[in-house]
Amino acid sequence: MKKIIKGLRASLLLSGLLLASTAWSTSLETVISGKHRELSSVRDQYRHPLETLTFFGLKESMTVVEIWPGAKGWYTEILGPYLKDKGKLYAAQFNADSSSDYYKSSRADFIKKLEASPELYSGVEVTTFNPPDYIDIAPEASADLVLTFRNVHNWYMRGGGTERVLSAFQAFHRALKPGGHLGVVEHRLPKNRSLDDQEASGYMREDYVIEIAQKAGFELIDGSEINQNDKDNADHPKGVWTLPPSLRLGEENQQHYLSIGESDRMTLLFRKKR
Repeated sequence: MKKIIKGLRASLLLSGLLLASTAWSTSLETVISGKHRELSSVRDQYRHPLETLTFFGLKESMTVVEIWPGAKGWYTEILGPYLKDKGKLYAAQFNADSSSDYYKSSRADFIKKLEASPELYSGVEVTTFNPPDYIDIAPEASADLVLTFRNVHNWYMRGGGTERVLSAFQAFHRALKPGGHLGVVEHRLPKNRSLDDQEASGYMREDYVIEIAQKAGFELIDGSEINQNDKDNADHPKGVWTLPPSLRLGEENQQHYLSIGESDRMTLLFRKKR
């Protein structure tokens, strides 16, 4: 009987009747190990996508919002295929009309990436996020899970400060269903460092992020050390961008920074209060 089933499955594959999407629905591990991530998977040793997304409670039937996936959509490569058949992914991208050429080109490149592989990303809906002006990342109270990876510092820096960070978390709260979850990964500033060091370093204090989330209407469920890196002291000439993958100092002390790896990161899971 097993041989018959195996032969039938092979026949269907050859005839093209077994859709590629079926393979994606098998498991999160299948998506993460997919050939489409061959280049991106180099970063898995630092970003631990399987452990991180499992900690955040990701399920294939969820409605998920990914905040600022950027041009490459590192996590979109996982979320898009995984959610395509049974769930929904909103990609809250940069503003297409931004005065920043980087934001405009990043969004354009991201959309090209989606359009080039509809078998992976046809279910992704692109929205616009730029707090406090553009905050409609998904229909109100529609999302099971909002995810933001290494973005909080961007809202804080360059004059944004606490007001802009709070507006971002309020947007997440608005998009989530009552009891929905928010997953945050962010470069971590040691708790004994001044909050002033958040302005230019790219690192944020964990207690600060938790406080802002609570002000926006979230409660902390749990924190994880999945993305911890004890080698990173968060004190570098070019801030977090001194480390890979940016390596802003070029060849200067490059081996040293490569040996540190990517930044030490907090990984926090919040729940929207009912």
